[in-house]
Amino acid sequence: MEMTVAHLTAIPEGEGRAFTIGAERVAVFRMRDGKVFAVQGECPHRGGPLADGLTGGSTLVCPLHAWKFDLATGQALNGDCVLRTFDAKVDARGLIVLTVPGE
Repeated sequence: MEMTVAHLTAIPEGEGRAFTIGAERVAVFRMRDGKVFAVQGECPHRGGPLADGLTGGSTLVCPLHAWKFDLATGQALNGDCVLRTFDAKVDARGLIVLTVPGE
Protein backbone atom coordinates (compact mmCIF):
# COMPACT_ATOMS: atom_id res chain seq x y z
CA MET A 1 0.00 0.00 0.00
CA GLU A 2 1.33 3.46 -0.86
CA MET A 3 1.19 6.28 1.69
CA THR A 4 2.01 9.95 1.11
CA VAL A 5 3.92 11.38 4.07
CA ALA A 6 4.90 14.95 3.14
CA HIS A 7 6.08 17.28 0.41
CA LEU A 8 9.80 16.94 -0.32
CA THR A 9 10.39 20.50 0.88
CA ALA A 10 9.25 19.49 4.40
CA ILE A 11 12.64 17.80 4.87
CA PRO A 12 15.77 19.92 4.37
CA GLU A 13 18.53 18.35 2.25
CA GLY A 14 20.78 16.10 4.32
CA GLU A 15 18.26 15.71 7.14
CA GLY A 16 15.52 13.39 8.35
CA ARG A 17 12.06 13.77 9.81
CA ALA A 18 9.84 11.38 11.76
CA PHE A 19 6.34 10.51 10.58
CA THR A 20 3.66 8.23 11.98
CA ILE A 21 2.24 5.65 9.58
CA GLY A 22 -0.58 3.82 11.32
CA ALA A 23 0.92 2.81 14.67
CA GLU A 24 4.52 2.91 13.44
CA ARG A 25 7.10 5.71 13.54
CA VAL A 26 9.08 6.02 10.31
CA ALA A 27 12.20 8.12 9.76
CA VAL A 28 12.36 9.65 6.26
CA PHE A 29 15.59 11.14 4.93
CA ARG A 30 16.22 13.55 2.06
CA MET A 31 19.79 13.13 0.93
CA ARG A 32 21.89 15.86 -0.66
CA ASP A 33 22.04 13.88 -3.92
CA GLY A 34 18.22 13.91 -4.19
CA LYS A 35 17.58 10.36 -2.99
CA VAL A 36 14.93 9.67 -0.37
CA PHE A 37 15.14 6.81 2.14
CA ALA A 38 12.75 5.57 4.82
CA VAL A 39 13.49 3.29 7.77
CA GLN A 40 11.92 2.39 11.09
CA GLY A 41 11.84 5.34 13.46
CA GLU A 42 13.81 3.90 16.38
CA CYS A 43 17.25 2.33 16.52
CA PRO A 44 16.99 -1.39 17.37
CA HIS A 45 20.19 -1.09 19.42
CA ARG A 46 18.98 1.34 22.11
CA GLY A 47 15.81 3.00 20.78
CA GLY A 48 17.41 6.22 19.56
CA PRO A 49 15.30 8.55 17.38
CA LEU A 50 16.79 7.81 13.97
CA ALA A 51 15.26 10.85 12.25
CA ASP A 52 17.66 12.93 14.37
CA GLY A 53 20.70 10.97 13.16
CA LEU A 54 23.49 12.22 10.92
CA THR A 55 23.57 11.16 7.27
CA GLY A 56 26.25 10.98 4.62
CA GLY A 57 26.08 9.12 1.31
CA SER A 58 23.64 6.35 2.14
CA THR A 59 24.82 5.97 5.76
CA LEU A 60 22.84 6.90 8.86
CA VAL A 61 24.47 7.38 12.27
CA CYS A 62 22.22 6.87 15.32
CA PRO A 63 22.21 10.02 17.46
CA LEU A 64 22.48 8.13 20.77
CA HIS A 65 25.27 5.61 20.34
CA ALA A 66 26.80 6.31 16.90
CA TRP A 67 25.75 2.97 15.43
CA LYS A 68 25.91 3.18 11.64
CA PHE A 69 23.37 1.78 9.18
CA ASP A 70 23.09 1.55 5.40
CA LEU A 71 19.85 3.38 4.56
CA ALA A 72 19.31 1.36 1.37
CA THR A 73 19.51 -2.08 3.00
CA GLY A 74 19.00 -1.40 6.70
CA GLN A 75 22.15 -3.38 7.55
CA ALA A 76 24.23 -2.23 10.50
CA LEU A 77 27.79 -1.32 9.53
CA ASN A 78 29.20 -1.88 13.03
CA GLY A 79 26.88 -4.36 14.71
CA ASP A 80 24.31 -7.04 14.10
CA CYS A 81 21.11 -4.97 14.20
CA VAL A 82 18.99 -4.50 11.07
CA LEU A 83 16.61 -1.65 10.30
CA ARG A 84 13.26 -2.18 8.66
CA THR A 85 13.30 -0.27 5.39
CA PHE A 86 10.48 1.09 3.23
CA ASP A 87 10.48 1.83 -0.48
CA ALA A 88 10.41 5.61 -0.87
CA LYS A 89 9.98 7.80 -3.93
CA VAL A 90 9.10 11.35 -4.87
CA ASP A 91 6.13 11.66 -7.24
CA ALA A 92 5.63 14.22 -10.01
CA ARG A 93 4.03 16.67 -7.54
CA GLY A 94 7.04 16.53 -5.21
CA LEU A 95 5.29 14.36 -2.61
CA ILE A 96 7.21 11.67 -0.74
CA VAL A 97 5.41 8.35 -1.16
CA LEU A 98 6.26 5.25 0.90
CA THR A 99 5.29 1.68 0.14
CA VAL A 100 4.24 0.01 3.36
CA PRO A 101 2.93 -3.49 3.95
CA GLY A 102 -0.87 -3.71 4.06
CA GLU A 103 -2.82 -4.75 7.11
